[in-house]
Amino acid sequence: METTALIAACVAIVLGAGLQRVAGMGLGMVAAPVLTVFLGASVGVLVSNVAAIATALIILRALRDRVEWRRVVMILPLMLVGSVLGALTVREADAAWLDVIVGGSVLLALAASAVLRRRVRIKGRPVAVATGLAAGFMNTTSGVAAPAWTAYALATRWDHRSFAATLQPLLVVMNTMSVATKLAFGAIPPGTAPAWWVWPVLLAGVLVGVGLGTALARRIPTQVASGIALTVAAAGALTALTRGLLTL
Repeated sequence: METTALIAACVAIVLGAGLQRVAGMGLGMVAAPVLTVFLGASVGVLVSNVAAIATALIILRALRDRVEWRRVVMILPLMLVGSVLGALTVREADAAWLDVIVGGSVLLALAASAVLRRRVRIKGRPVAVATGLAAGFMNTTSGVAAPAWTAYALATRWDHRSFAATLQPLLVVMNTMSVATKLAFGAIPPGTAPAWWVWPVLLAGVLVGVGLGTALARRIPTQVASGIALTVAAAGALTALTRGLLTL
């Protein structure tokens, strides 16, 4: 991995992990679009998945008392199906189309979140089913699933503190499934994964980000942190989408 790419990856991971500690989400939305620009679509999403596992595990320890485990158990099988579909897409699509998927899926989810926030309140199991499938698919193809959950939480008026806590075990399982299914279906080309020494450096970025987020959590309103994460994600997604469209 080149020095510039490693620095960019660390900065994105620190920012994303810090935002996730404050707002309950942020690493995938912030890091995945940036990582795909510097590392390529398939490898960038893989690195984002691994960093997201570490971040969610650390945060889960602090927020475990607020987790709604019944929702977790209901949604997990749906995410597995979506993750398998996403892995098949990653294997078959070329890099340009993956960039389009990364950017387009995030932008669509963010737009849906904004609309649902103002106009709709949704109830029922079918919505949870659709959200689980979409989240698993998006997380495997683009490394970003939180916008789908955000849209669901806004539409159902889910309490944010409970939502943020419940999201952590879901993120752990989603990203673990994404990594496993990509490896199982040969979605990562041989020789393209980062060298072994890169992973401890990225883990250090996760620890720094969570540490900073913990220090700031008492001072930064959750809505402000979430808004920053969504803004950065939209900018990164637009960059990836533009690059994909220009290289098709």
